[in-house]
Amino acid sequence: MSRLFAALAGAAAAFALSGAAHAQGATPPGPTVVRGRVVSLADNVLTVKPDNGAREKVALAPAWTVAVMKPVAIDAITPGSFIGTTEMPKSEGVGRSLEVHVFPPGVKMGEGHYGWDLKPGSMMTNGTVGKVVAGKRGSRELDVAYNGTGLRHITVPANVPVVQITGGAREQVKPGIPVFMVVRKSPDGSMSASSVSIGENGAKPPM
Repeated sequence: MSRLFAALAGAAAAFALSGAAHAQGATPPGPTVVRGRVVSLADNVLTVKPDNGAREKVALAPAWTVAVMKPVAIDAITPGSFIGTTEMPKSEGVGRSLEVHVFPPGVKMGEGHYGWDLKPGSMMTNGTVGKVVAGKRGSRELDVAYNGTGLRHITVPANVPVVQITGGAREQVKPGIPVFMVVRKSPDGSMSASSVSIGENGAKPPM
């Protein structure tokens, strides 16, 4: 359990940047993320090869942590759950989910609705689930509230990935493993992170 909360604390520090941006204005562009496969890890510097583009180096904090995305059934999304979901906006206040990541009970981070880069035009919504209604062919209809006044109605198709965030070990971050990181980018272009997210059994993190 301590490993899990350490991982979440590291991720929270990064996601807090996007949450703060949202509080200061409407629909900020969102955080900087790095996705790709691990090339090497040496002296707390993680080298990643994205699917498209040149290798990127990310300096990891001395106390860097690992979060594992474990697949769960769509039924894991219940009223009161705090979730993050990449969504494609469909109309005012309405979106269609591309993935859902469910935070452990009592953990909230990155709350808000802001730009995301999984697909062109996609957004990230992190908030508390209210009403949940079973939809067609195993889908779910969710009301997700955030920042006191924000509300999104989101359709989660039955075939999109739904994962639970769990704690992991540094030994799981090895060459060839797909990773996802929210990073801080310095004026000189260098990047740093305090948490690395991976999928269970080498799967690609969905966000």
